[in-house]
Amino acid sequence: MTTILLLIVAYLLGSIPSGLWIGKFFFHKNLQDYGSGNIGTTNTFRILGKKAGSVVFILDLLKGTLATLLPMMFGIETVSPALFGLFAVLGHTFSIFNHFKGGKAVATAAGFLLGYSPWFVVLLGVIFIIAFYLTSMVSFASVLGAACAGILVLVLPSLHLILTSYDWMFTAIMFFLACFIIFRHRENIARIRNKSENVFNFGLNLTHQKHNI
Repeated sequence: MTTILLLIVAYLLGSIPSGLWIGKFFFHKNLQDYGSGNIGTTNTFRILGKKAGSVVFILDLLKGTLATLLPMMFGIETVSPALFGLFAVLGHTFSIFNHFKGGKAVATAAGFLLGYSPWFVVLLGVIFIIAFYLTSMVSFASVLGAACAGILVLVLPSLHLILTSYDWMFTAIMFFLACFIIFRHRENIARIRNKSENVFNFGLNLTHQKHNI
């Protein structure tokens, strides 16, 4: 019963729509009516500015981390913390507080990894930053980071690097989340192929996308 209750708590933590609430309460804007219509970090940066975007990123990250740490905080050892992280990511994406709509899962998934394996998220963060610098696209960096996560979760334990052994629930959840994040970015992928994806005024924009943020 305790495990079920904590999984519900993990989902509710993930469901907190940080970008939506900050936009409404502090800027009197509904992010769903602007830009991409997404309530995550990237659209918050685009519509509300750097400070609001940074706050939303931190909050979305921390709710994934806190959810993943719930079993340790309550002494539950029979269920992998990865399951709690998954529930937070699903809450973020299908928020009960926003008609079961939400963000694209990247920040909260990173928070889940921060709680589960900090060095793994550091490695993926390096990949993300390099990809972002080369392409100027958060979407491309997110898709590449997700793809690398799905591959590395299979490779690293066999090399005894960072993930020193296989946790098959974590492996299955990570592979699912990698595919899920890529699927959530399918419209971005289509725009990248058409050279019409939004890019930040940062980095090299090697693919020569046309729309600047």
